[in-house]
Amino acid sequence: MSTTFVHRNLPRLLLQARESVMTHTRPSLREHGLSDQQWRVLRVLGEHGTVETGRVAREAYILGPSLTGVLARMERDGLIRRERDPADQRRTVVEATPRGRKMVQRLSCTIEDHYQWLERSLGKQKLAQLYELLDELIALEHP
Repeated sequence: MSTTFVHRNLPRLLLQARESVMTHTRPSLREHGLSDQQWRVLRVLGEHGTVETGRVAREAYILGPSLTGVLARMERDGLIRRERDPADQRRTVVEATPRGRKMVQRLSCTIEDHYQWLERSLGKQKLAQLYELLDELIALEHP
């Protein structure tokens, strides 16, 4: 039995697009001994500084139990530091160490080079349109 779908498989296409983009990024991450998840954490910290762990989980799209293990390995490797939130002792905040910040800085150059290549290949307008459409889709699905 086969089912006829009218629309293309959007979740699969989004995953395929993600994997296509990540094929350019992963080699640099691996050179620095980072997993995709560790990079997402460092990217969040690089953008926002000291962040509560719940926000890290949301912005890096890592489930809480997995984030605990990721943060433990990153702390062991000297990339991040965790401490109780001075304003609310029930919460934990995370920040990149100098070593972690240096890694973000080095990798951001490589990643920005790739984004510039994408912009040249697709055109500035198309890339901006892609960002806009993805933002609209996200807002539509998560009002």
